[in-house]
Amino acid sequence: MLVMFMRYRRVYVEGASYFFTVNLAERNLHLLTEHIGLLRDSFRIVKATYPFIIDAIVIMPNHLHTIWTLPINDSDFSTRWGLIKAGFSRKLPSSERISKSRRSKGERGIWQRRFWEHLIIDDDDYQHHVDYIHYNPVKHGFVKSVVEWPYSSFHRYVRLGVLPIDWAGIEAIISCIWISEAFGSSAFQQWNMLMLIGQFIINFVYPLK
Repeated sequence: MLVMFMRYRRVYVEGASYFFTVNLAERNLHLLTEHIGLLRDSFRIVKATYPFIIDAIVIMPNHLHTIWTLPINDSDFSTRWGLIKAGFSRKLPSSERISKSRRSKGERGIWQRRFWEHLIIDDDDYQHHVDYIHYNPVKHGFVKSVVEWPYSSFHRYVRLGVLPIDWAGIEAIISCIWISEAFGSSAFQQWNMLMLIGQFIINFVYPLK
């Protein structure tokens, strides 16, 4: 019997912008926010050797979303992520569960081995993903407004005058729905997005009438 294995193939484009999602191996842990200083140090060290621009980022307790723009003639985001993840893991005590497969290879059990990347294709795609990143803490129920979450590039956007401090309008929720549909999110996740629209209308639109 012929058995065929499909391998995931990443798309590498020099000088491009990418949206990334990177997850912890154990989703019940909050290591990224509990050790935010170590994570920032790891990013800073890797950027010094392998430069890239962080267009937008949000650090959640067990995952992160970000948009990077790579230098011209450079498409190697995988090396950068490998170094960032390894640098962060090395600074943490070995208290996580480690599978036999990882242990045999001398690996830690902090991160999921894979990460998700999406090549940004145009300005609308870029804006949708920036909105998705900044609205993520509200989407997950950690805060009621975007400005309340400290680990986000939203605050840089406010300082630069790109976004108002009270931003989190209907366009952010629409971006969340658009990305959820594009990436095949579950019906339950899309229903949560519709509920957020309802809350937005009740809290912000209806009182203005």
